[in-house]
Amino acid sequence: MKLLFFDDFRLGVLTGDAVVDVSQVVRDIPHTGPHDLVSGLIERFADYQGRLADAVGRGRGVPVGQVRIRPPLPKPYNIVAMAVNYMEDGTRAEPAPINAFHKSPNAVIGDGDTMVLPDVPATIFEGEAEVALVIGRRASHVRAAEAMSYVFGYTNFIDGSARGLPPAGNTFYQMKSRDTFAPIGPCLVTADEIRDPHSVQIRLWVNGELKQNFNTSDMAHKIPRCLEWVTSIHALEPGDIVATGTNHRGLSGFQNGDRVELEVDGLGRLTFGVRDDLKRTWARETRLDRQNKAQEGTTPQLTGKYSPAPAGPRA
Repeated sequence: MKLLFFDDFRLGVLTGDAVVDVSQVVRDIPHTGPHDLVSGLIERFADYQGRLADAVGRGRGVPVGQVRIRPPLPKPYNIVAMAVNYMEDGTRAEPAPINAFHKSPNAVIGDGDTMVLPDVPATIFEGEAEVALVIGRRASHVRAAEAMSYVFGYTNFIDGSARGLPPAGNTFYQMKSRDTFAPIGPCLVTADEIRDPHSVQIRLWVNGELKQNFNTSDMAHKIPRCLEWVTSIHALEPGDIVATGTNHRGLSGFQNGDRVELEVDGLGRLTFGVRDDLKRTWARETRLDRQNKAQEGTTPQLTGKYSPAPAGPRA
């Protein structure tokens, strides 16, 4: 089942190219807003799944192009993002030590929304294409062998990053938790619809040009190990997000006016814009392009505020 919020955060089920309003089915779930409505539904899904299916069978769908899609998880309690969790097409000799970081729930935006690049001296702004899992029940000290039973579903996820902010080493919080830096959606797909989350293709386009194209089979620490490790540190609640990482080789600089599209097999296509009021520019190359030219680091900024000062004349 593909769950989403639309218009004024009405709950819907996506069937083909139509959205069926099922908000009346879940009106008795205690909630103060859409964030705890969806987490409450996830926690009680066994009780509501049949009723939702019946409502979809009876309901009249509205073409998805006629509604405004909202984030399927507007404000999860936790967004945990795995760090350096891919073998990068075999270019890493061994997995990096398992690691993760938090992103602010306030970073969440949805399909059709806009990522806003802040006025900060980042060397580049990137968005990492990822598949994220959504927790179905409270998970604490979960064993890897049982971890998949805690997964309610999956959604597309972008991990926005403002790279290179000073001071050196003071990175993840100010790089990752900027407002609008966590586009998700367009829907939340229940786990039964994804046969093997470790064998799905992830593709990201910028202005129609394919930049990232990789398979989750390249994941270094698989989902059971990620959940075992994360829940050994703190509990996860229904509706929490764990983003599983990216293959960095296709990353490129996001900039003003970009149209970004992320598609993961079975999860639909997430589309959003990018706005930079400073209109900074970078070359349209990927990290892999630079590696193939034996160039170090990320693409340097070309123009705009914070761009490197041009070299002066030689004496």
